[in-house]
Amino acid sequence: MDPHEMTLLLHGASNGDREAANRLVQLVYDQLRALAGSFAGGHSANHTLQPTALVHEAFVKLVQSPSANYNDRGHFFAVAATAMRQILADHARRKRTAKRGGDATLQQPTNWDRADLASPAREEPREVDVVALDDLLAELARVDERRYRVVELRYFGGLEVEQVARLLDVSKSTVEADWRAARAWLAMRLSQ
Repeated sequence: MDPHEMTLLLHGASNGDREAANRLVQLVYDQLRALAGSFAGGHSANHTLQPTALVHEAFVKLVQSPSANYNDRGHFFAVAATAMRQILADHARRKRTAKRGGDATLQQPTNWDRADLASPAREEPREVDVVALDDLLAELARVDERRYRVVELRYFGGLEVEQVARLLDVSKSTVEADWRAARAWLAMRLSQ
């Protein structure tokens, strides 16, 4: 994918150019779909929010936002990571609310309610509750914004250490240290 072409398409789509938005979908769809599929961790397809639906919902949110203005490919995928995390957490919260209300059609747990707290490469996987993770990430953002961004970009954005370092304008070793520290903090908080 040519970064210059994607940047032009991002600017066009952000300004309401439907042709640019359509071309952008063609360029990023497979990557977003793979990322959404990785959140399910290869689990059963019997959940109510399929990867395709997650991608579509995130893309609509990304392109139709009145404040959508992406600097480059990395920025787009960083915002996409945030959108997917919010969609997954909102979906899980709605399901829990429906369960408490007694809606029998939503009583079956789904794998979208769980996340694998590891890098996209699945090193040291630990399945956690998506809502609990979302709440902790909001807390981490208040405590240490950069570590929060590292987790979001690495896990939800699927970005490599080098990409995160460029986006955050820090060294690779800083990203690696932040990633380890944030995961340790999250694991400690999730075990309480």
